[in-house]
Amino acid sequence: MHNLKNIDVQIPHGKFTVITGLSGSGKSSLAFDTLFAEGQRRYIESLSSYARQFLGKLNKPEADYIKGIAPAIAIEQKVTTNNPRSTVGTTTEIYDYLKVLFARIGTTYSPISGEIVKKNTVTDVIDFLKTKKKNTRCLILSPLNEFQKYGTDKQLDLLKKQGFVRLFIENEFILIEDAIAKKPKNIKKHN
Repeated sequence: MHNLKNIDVQIPHGKFTVITGLSGSGKSSLAFDTLFAEGQRRYIESLSSYARQFLGKLNKPEADYIKGIAPAIAIEQKVTTNNPRSTVGTTTEIYDYLKVLFARIGTTYSPISGEIVKKNTVTDVIDFLKTKKKNTRCLILSPLNEFQKYGTDKQLDLLKKQGFVRLFIENEFILIEDAIAKKPKNIKKHN
């Protein structure tokens, strides 16, 4: 492009490479308009069609042949914002690409147990319960968000009619009958 005509370039992978030269010799054309443009185009092509619809289509750079280029991200020299919460990731807009990348290929681990976080199906729960010895007591808890919707008295009465016996509030069990009689203050703010 521009001042780049009839040149062949080989850039090694895994090495720090600097492009130098006189003003107008084609450094920016090589780095941004050719290498970066093709690397970014290939990166965007590797994303799902859902992600690509937000990023738009990029044209191929004017080059006869480009081989072995990795996906590329360019960091410009200018500072476009004075926001104190800006980081290198947000200023260069690499943050958005990283979010998409980690969402696609990342694996989430629990900071507490260190195990992989995954969505369990009903079958997963049943299979887990089957691994327990006979007569092992198991507790299955579920959040209740309807207290604000129905009111405490009505919700407690409804739960009792549905066959529930206990509530688990602040790490202790409360019989629903006791909750109806005593009406603990903290019942509304807990699930």
